[in-house]
Amino acid sequence: MSADTAVPVRAPEPRPASGNARVRRAERARAALRRAAPALAFYAAARLTGMATMAAWAWWIGRHPRTLLGHSWDGIWYAGIARHGYGLILPSPTTRGVVFNDLAFFPLFPGLERAVSTVTPLSVVGAGLFVAWLSAGLAAWGIYALGERLYGRRTATLLVVLWGLLPHAIVQSMAYTEPLMTAFAAWALYALVTGRPLWAGALSLLAGLSRPNGIAVAAAVVCVTAHTLWRQPEARRNARVWAGAALAPLGWTGYVVWAGYRSGDGLFGYFEVQRLWGSRFDFGRDALRFVRHLITGRDAMAYYMTVAVIAVALVALALLLLEPPRPHAALLVYTVVLVVIAVGGSSYFASKPRFLLPAFPLLLPAALALTRARRRTLLTTVTAMAGLSFFYGTYLLTVARMPM
Repeated sequence: MSADTAVPVRAPEPRPASGNARVRRAERARAALRRAAPALAFYAAARLTGMATMAAWAWWIGRHPRTLLGHSWDGIWYAGIARHGYGLILPSPTTRGVVFNDLAFFPLFPGLERAVSTVTPLSVVGAGLFVAWLSAGLAAWGIYALGERLYGRRTATLLVVLWGLLPHAIVQSMAYTEPLMTAFAAWALYALVTGRPLWAGALSLLAGLSRPNGIAVAAAVVCVTAHTLWRQPEARRNARVWAGAALAPLGWTGYVVWAGYRSGDGLFGYFEVQRLWGSRFDFGRDALRFVRHLITGRDAMAYYMTVAVIAVALVALALLLLEPPRPHAALLVYTVVLVVIAVGGSSYFASKPRFLLPAFPLLLPAALALTRARRRTLLTTVTAMAGLSFFYGTYLLTVARMPM
């Protein structure tokens, strides 16, 4: 890490009147939202078109779009936790030795589902979609804010558009946790880059309560804070820097410890829950075996698309690490941890593109290249990605019928 990647340490400022401070913060937020508005409009258009395409085909084949988006696969588990709390354990009807335990699912999303359904007329499923869609919008805004801060408005807009047009971007419109985690991650990274370590730690805590791979945000906060403390001795006297680093991992570690003891297996019981689901970290051995199976045999299209997504992600990671301009260290740490978790985990091969959805910095090399590209190249690329995204999202929800 170079010195310019450390957390900026702000000098104390005179304390203004609280009313004036609130007004200025509101004005800055409105100005930031106005700058992000074109990117958010493109993002909303992409996601609405993707959902409309999927819904049209779903109606055509006699399936309900709301059920597909809000009550499929993991969405069923989140809705169950929101309604009844934790405690459901089911043996797999198809795979010997696999036991499904709802403690595998982190609590923030179902907690928000329950809260929204309690205070509004929405059902739990409707509340899940509301939380996911609101989170996706906040995530897109956070991605834009971070991109604008580091690379300028044009690159930031393209970064948001590319994120909304990924082949598996339909997940951003489902009652899944990826939009929620991405929102907290993007804004935590923005806080870290702009010298707000306490905000970075608090948002990292929430990211850690949303998904197992939310630990990537805490890793970024802790690593960059450690570098700051090493390179900037004056930062050691800043209580906010220490507090941010201390807060960052508490959401993830707190739930893992609680779930372990709730499972009856002690401190590391959460990992036993995951193992019984068939999920463990095996350094990618299971993924390599599955790729070999795809080369020597035949299987569903979703698996071949997963291989393509992983290959592109690894190339993008290499470009991110090696090609100038190198991104802020916080983005590098966050992205590397996410990729390692996604690629190195066993089982649920078709879910790996979903696990990579929060790794939006992988899109930076493409966004920077398109920033410099001719208009025709830009339009052709975006149009091709839109076609693939809308088609593949429809296929995943209405045809593939496999865990996502």
